Amino acid sequence: MPNVNPKNWKVYGSTNLDGHHALQVCSVNQHSLLWADAGWATVQQRKRKIMMNIRKSEERGHANHGWLDSYHTFSFADYNDPKHENFRALRVINEDFIAPGKGFGTHPHRDMEIITYMLSGALQHKDSMGNGRVIRAGEAQYMAAGTGVMHSEFNPKNDEAAHLLQIWIVPDETGVKPRYAEKSLAAAETGKWHLVTSKTGRDGSIAIHQDADLWLAKLEPGQKVAHALASKRHAWLHVAEGRVTVNGQELTAGDAAAFEGRNPAEVKALDRAQVLLFDLN
Repeated sequence: MPNVNPKNWKVYGSTNLDGHHALQVCSVNQHSLLWADAGWATVQQRKRKIMMNIRKSEERGHANHGWLDSYHTFSFADYNDPKHENFRALRVINEDFIAPGKGFGTHPHRDMEIITYMLSGALQHKDSMGNGRVIRAGEAQYMAAGTGVMHSEFNPKNDEAAHLLQIWIVPDETGVKPRYAEKSLAAAETGKWHLVTSKTGRDGSIAIHQDADLWLAKLEPGQKVAHALASKRHAWLHVAEGRVTVNGQELTAGDAAAFEGRNPAEVKALDRAQVLLFDLN
């Protein structure tokens, strides 16, 4: 570790919250390093206060039903974790692997914003609004369940699992008219953030019933992106694929980090990676 004079640091707190990592520190010079305990790597910032809570992949709930292998970031079905019911309006992030030719039969949803992002393979969707579509890697699908909708989801391939993230966001109003939309990010430029959803549908994003900006970044090794939060905003960052550092902390696929207040998320890819960031009120 570099020779660091501790007199140049003011430490406001180093805490382990409910078994997860948290660090709050402010440097008083331009470039400084701090080595912390209990799973923390070296954190380097410039005149900046850092607060980041880590949720490791192996801490998620897990259910293997044979045809469906699913990892739950938040409480879902038989996985109940009172410490991880949600993050703000973000209610579900399930990483699903659906076996070839298998899937979810027709089932109902109501009053939920549902987003599916395909990582590999394909998923065939049919719903009671009359939509029928096969979505593939790099495509995002949105459904406002609203007053109620029926749909099914199947893997149409016979030789490849469907790998996807299913995301549920609690709407800011109930009883809305069900709606369906899609957005392709298969050819999205690497090394930058792409807005997938927003409250108003700005910049070509999908409009949803919640003040929730969902950003996606595809990164090649060495590429960097950063996201600064506005006042009173909150962020949840999920590593979908690959290996990255987030504010100096190494995270791998399935790991997540929560940010509060004005603290930035600075992401650097160590491998080819995909990262999702939820900017929430």
